[in-house]
Amino acid sequence: MLMPKRVKRRKQFRGSMAGKALRGNTISNGEYGLVATEPCWIKSNQIEAARVAMTRYIKRGGKVWIKIFPDKPVTAKPAETRMGSGKGTLEYWVAVVKPGRVLFELAGVPEDVAREALRLAMHKLPCKCKIVSRADLEGGDNSEN
Repeated sequence: MLMPKRVKRRKQFRGSMAGKALRGNTISNGEYGLVATEPCWIKSNQIEAARVAMTRYIKRGGKVWIKIFPDKPVTAKPAETRMGSGKGTLEYWVAVVKPGRVLFELAGVPEDVAREALRLAMHKLPCKCKIVSRADLEGGDNSEN
């Protein structure tokens, strides 16, 4: 599972997921990518499940880049516990994802294989996503300017 080696503080506030992704919204390494279309927290085990689904489908061909990292600790209190007595213990790590964020990138495989691999990965994630190619995102950027 992905998690930071060390952190400045053990417990964090929840924060907000308002707005669109300002960074990490372009395909920088691969040819095809998986882009989030809604805000969510993605757990480290969900990232791993998506990675395994993709790499199994492409059968040692191509290369996969994971563009998100779970650096936010999420705490939870035990079931049937009274209110108070402090914040709960750390349960899992999440990556905060905003709409427009590229989650995974893929290169070195044919388009149909890449799209199917990303589709399988999409089913492992808790938010709605779309599959894009490098040409799609670059074309979108040029038309806006």
